[in-house]
Amino acid sequence: MRILLPTVDVSAGVLLRETGAGVEYLLARRPPGKVYAGYWEFPGGKVEPGESFHDALARELAEELGIAVTAATPWLYREFTYPHAYARLKFFRVTGWRGEIDPREHTGVAWTRLDETPAVAPLLPANGPILRALALPAVYAIVHAGENGVDVDAGLERIHRALARGVRLLQIHGEALAADELHRFAEKAAALAAAVPGTLLLVGDDETLARNIGARGVHLSPPRLRALARRPDFDWLAASCRDAADLARAERLGADFAVLGPVPPTTETPGIGWQAFARRIERATIPVFAPGDMRPESIATAQTHGAHGIALPSDW
Repeated sequence: MRILLPTVDVSAGVLLRETGAGVEYLLARRPPGKVYAGYWEFPGGKVEPGESFHDALARELAEELGIAVTAATPWLYREFTYPHAYARLKFFRVTGWRGEIDPREHTGVAWTRLDETPAVAPLLPANGPILRALALPAVYAIVHAGENGVDVDAGLERIHRALARGVRLLQIHGEALAADELHRFAEKAAALAAAVPGTLLLVGDDETLARNIGARGVHLSPPRLRALARRPDFDWLAASCRDAADLARAERLGADFAVLGPVPPTTETPGIGWQAFARRIERATIPVFAPGDMRPESIATAQTHGAHGIALPSDW
């Protein structure tokens, strides 16, 4: 006989703090007497009747950690079947709070740098994918060469400038270039990225080129995304999405993140607007970047509407 598990909505907070060594996030250990006692998790708890996910987050963090949340933005949504319940989890990035953290309902807390593997274990199963998402920077720079007057050297200069400004997530495109020029551009772009530790370089649509230059991943255009039935064999996979159906395809394919939009309009394409963007990604299980007429100061607006960050044009 099939047993139907109860469904619970859960809010979870990814607390983030800046330190001299970098950004850190908080994990808390579940106490004895609870399901998965001793496991480490992002703190949070069940949404009560009549509560929003955000309200539940604020209440739970006050009860569990003794803090008053002052800045939290919606982020990822996950669904997970535990032995005792079917959980629908909404994760928030919490960047501001009042009070000192006091693990009132946990047996300990641990801070971990974003670029490090947690020293604590085991992690609650639903939280594992969140750590991979946390590794992604908030700025994604997209560099085209071979069009709009941007030749190979100009494209490489834009990559160099982006890296100097701290960008560590890049995508290159050169479909309008001749084959030899494209290979030169990609090889030199890969060398620039490799010279800066922590930089993740993706190639737009061209899996063969990505492998030839040792890129960490590929970024699929909407037509390529719709044509694929299986995830390409790369460490990282991204996809450009035009609508919620594309985003669902990217999730099913196993993409690590997506770009959905444009949100503000560009000179060529009308934007969908921030409210529509927020609705479409409300239950996104992977990080989503907002493209369009963006500048670095757009990050806060994007994250307020649920984006992981922003996708910048190559000429920023």
